Amino acid sequence: MIDEQTEKRRGSFWRELPILLGVAILVAVLVRAFVLQTFYIPSPSMEHTLNVLDRVLVNKLVYDFRDPRRGEIIVFKAPSDWQSGAEGEDFIKRIIGEPGDHIICCDSQERLTINGKSLDEPYIYKDADGNQDPAADRKFDITVPANRLWVMGDHRSASGDSLEHYEETGDVEEATIPEDSVVGRAFTVFWPVKRATWLSVPKGFDDIPDAK
Repeated sequence: MIDEQTEKRRGSFWRELPILLGVAILVAVLVRAFVLQTFYIPSPSMEHTLNVLDRVLVNKLVYDFRDPRRGEIIVFKAPSDWQSGAEGEDFIKRIIGEPGDHIICCDSQERLTINGKSLDEPYIYKDADGNQDPAADRKFDITVPANRLWVMGDHRSASGDSLEHYEETGDVEEATIPEDSVVGRAFTVFWPVKRATWLSVPKGFDDIPDAK
């Protein structure tokens, strides 16, 4: 026989359940809005670091405490004249240059130089035959404006990025993105499971000196 105390506990649980569900939903909404968000990869512009339909987790809070850094993969709200094709409004690229950085293409080994130091980029896309995209498909010499970032896709020949827009406009302001357009840092691939990995900053960026 079910005693009166048990009935009260059951009744209390069912009365509290909607409140618990509401709190859980509110927490999930707040986390998505301010802390973490998932994004899927719609285009080949970051292959093979990120493949089409990979899903990444983005830390939306990190840049509230520090500035974006070279080598990090970021999601950002693309300028209106960048928005075309599969990527929509949210773009994902790698930061190559911070404000004040002097970037040149290229050195004698066809590598980008940043503030006078050559950058090794082993993550740049290679096709099935092992042929790697060039670091850039034309020579350039730019200095990243204040409060802006120079971003590029790892699949250079398939990326609408700072280089493409600089080639189109010749205007480094138009070719860079404002720092305040950055949504957050992509820090891990979590799906598909077989591709799960941390998105750490490549070691080549460790040797790049600060802008003078």
